[in-house]
Amino acid sequence: MKSKNIIFSFLLCGIFLLNACVDLDLNPLSEGSSENWYSNEEELQMATAYIFNTSIWKRFSPADGFWNTDDFSYRTNLTEITGSTLTGTSGLVSGTWNDAYRCISNANQILSNSSKASENLTETRLNFFLANAKFARAAQYSKLIFLFGDVPYYTKVLDVEEAFSMGRTNKDAILDSIYADYDFAIQFLPENYGTNEYHFATKGAAYAMKARIALYMGDYVTARDAAKACIDMGVYELFPEYSTLFLQTTKNSIETIFCIANSISLKSLWSLYPKSYIVRTAGGFGSATPSWELLCSYLCTDGLPIDESPLFNPRNPFINRDPRCTATIVEFGTNWLGYQYEVHPDSVQIMNYNTGALVRNTQNRAVDQWATYNGLMLKKFLDVSMLGSFEAEVDQIIMRYADVLLMYAEAKIELGEIDETVLNAINQVRARAYEVDVNATADYPAVTTLNQVELRKALRIERRMEFAWENDLRYNDIIRWKLAEKVRNRPDYGLLDPQVLREKVINKGLWFLPGIPEIDEDGTPDFTSLYNEGLIKLLAARKFETRQYLWPIPTSEIIINDNLTQNTGY
Repeated sequence: MKSKNIIFSFLLCGIFLLNACVDLDLNPLSEGSSENWYSNEEELQMATAYIFNTSIWKRFSPADGFWNTDDFSYRTNLTEITGSTLTGTSGLVSGTWNDAYRCISNANQILSNSSKASENLTETRLNFFLANAKFARAAQYSKLIFLFGDVPYYTKVLDVEEAFSMGRTNKDAILDSIYADYDFAIQFLPENYGTNEYHFATKGAAYAMKARIALYMGDYVTARDAAKACIDMGVYELFPEYSTLFLQTTKNSIETIFCIANSISLKSLWSLYPKSYIVRTAGGFGSATPSWELLCSYLCTDGLPIDESPLFNPRNPFINRDPRCTATIVEFGTNWLGYQYEVHPDSVQIMNYNTGALVRNTQNRAVDQWATYNGLMLKKFLDVSMLGSFEAEVDQIIMRYADVLLMYAEAKIELGEIDETVLNAINQVRARAYEVDVNATADYPAVTTLNQVELRKALRIERRMEFAWENDLRYNDIIRWKLAEKVRNRPDYGLLDPQVLREKVINKGLWFLPGIPEIDEDGTPDFTSLYNEGLIKLLAARKFETRQYLWPIPTSEIIINDNLTQNTGY
């Protein structure tokens, strides 16, 4: 089992929630048990379990990531980020900050108090707990410096006076400390766990997470070396079926390097609430959908973008596409969650495959005004097991092997070290999508170019196809590549209203897509020409201001600490 974090009883969490009164996470004056806690293995194990609980790691989850990208559409609504209204009083900002520092503070408690158990544990066992604490601390500081830039940095338990007087530490200095924490974790964490033990971080997880923050910070040498070390362990493989990798029936796959497990029985649920993404015919809301930008970003089976490939048919945009397209977005005319999926205005009735009878098609805007505004619905992550209760215990995958392969390839591309290992890393991921061997190049469109500019574009498109709607990966990518000021200043488009849709699109034989958008040099679609022709509808005017390349420091922190300064533009 690969660095899986077992679900633990919420009763254990109560002990450590005494530490949760955090802004900068002070050691609360009411914490009466901290003096004699951490004295044996059981207490250290409970403390370590807490720093891996879902409430802390939820900020790595889908609900706070893809909503803020060009992969997502929610009727005519925007988020604080896609509307560029993010402020220091935002719940997303303060929640992310507080969750990170809550984890850091509890990790520091373990590290500061572990000596109490030194007589009761072997050195190996003690180092195991220390390594997990440093891993968690490094992961949270990584998130903080990426989102906020310079932040307060501390590695001990703070009293009130110390916490209220801390300023911001340069992110480069924090990055060095993050590397040191990951290196300690790499040295002392195991490669695997037995089936009867809590599953925390592993050596591979530490390598991979170190590679990620190094890549995000532009340290391509460290990213390359850490990713390569993870690959060379030989522990991980790509799961053979992309379409089933993300289902709640797939647990602890060979591809998963680090995740937080969820459990319906323990009421620890997948933070992506399924009902918003499930079609109305099956009892969902059908409100949150993949964007047209995402649909049009998938390559065709000849490896070309849709505006270059002769295989692309805008009348049926799902045929001749990379298999990850129909693994992510529901294809028209297919059986989806027991119902025929059709959004054509003439399809007022559809087949209920559970009963064999025709039923009212509430997934059609000609029938139901709240049906999908752009005709698309999510398939990835979802299956019939979620219907009824609309609860899900999908593993919250924070790191998987495909990301390590593509991080290695990206680092090498940016360093100008382009060789067969770069092509092999990208092609392993692409070949898996086609469910063929990487060497079967006649059966999938392998990447063959050695040109740096072309490879950079191929890598970025590959990441978008592979990681659609996963955590905050697309958000992080468009921020670090400085693409947000382009793609998030493009509107979110969808279908015209039913009557106008018939007149301008359907009656002219232009259903579904009334034209082919231009795919730019970064592999991103631009629908401006179709909108100017009146063939599609503007759903929401996304906006991105460059200040949002960094988030604001929470206002509550600025108010109570004169030594904290705000990021520019807030």
